[in-house]
Amino acid sequence: MFKLSPIQKLKLISYYPPYLGAGIRLKSISKDFMRVELEMKLRWWNRNFVGTHFGGSLASMGDPFYMLMLMQILGRGYIVWDKASTIRFRQPGKGTVRCVYKFTEEQIADIKTQVAELGKQDFVFPLNIVNTQGEVVCELQKTVYVKKKEPKR
Repeated sequence: MFKLSPIQKLKLISYYPPYLGAGIRLKSISKDFMRVELEMKLRWWNRNFVGTHFGGSLASMGDPFYMLMLMQILGRGYIVWDKASTIRFRQPGKGTVRCVYKFTEEQIADIKTQVAELGKQDFVFPLNIVNTQGEVVCELQKTVYVKKKEPKR
């Protein structure tokens, strides 16, 4: 039986119906899951009534990669799930927009330390979606819940 690696599974997300319909494409993912880059071109099918990127598509770009990345980075000993998301639109999205999700080794160490001390914790991660000039189109904040799994008895 053919089995996909976690990276191969994540690469298929571009074909997930909400992403496919919005035109959101996974551009790159690092082998260690510490960096993911997405892109969305403005097309006739993902424009709003005023000819700019539909806000729901921009919000979709901000979901669910921090959770998916942490699931892979932390491993099976943790429960990880998206808890909340906020978005602030800064300017109309025109043309191609991109976002980069990334973690540092220090952030991962901090997450592990806090969860070890507290048992569970909510973490807030910023994400900017930018246009080709590097200007911020919208700012997101993703809240991700992380809990250490109880050992099986």
